[in-house]
Amino acid sequence: MSQLKVTKTELLENEGAKILRYPNLNTVLMVEDFLESHRDMPIKFSELRSKLPKQIMHQTLKVILEYLWKSGKIIYGPRGIQWIYSTPKHLKKMIDDSLEV
Repeated sequence: MSQLKVTKTELLENEGAKILRYPNLNTVLMVEDFLESHRDMPIKFSELRSKLPKQIMHQTLKVILEYLWKSGKIIYGPRGIQWIYSTPKHLKKMIDDSLEV
């Protein structure tokens, strides 16, 4: 059995494993929305996986979390995963004031 480890450049690195499946955009957005709506407390990986609206493969969720970590949207530590990103106010204002076609 291979070991998971936290490194400087990657959130979770599984030694000797290849990524067999990449997530689609809907899956990434589902995880983002869930984490953002539960931003008040860190959540463990296993708890996150069980509380998501749809089931996700373990490896796929790891890829999504690594992406969110690298993009500065989550932090990952011993207490779990937590959403830290907040949308800049000027972008919110621009989206709110825009006209939908």
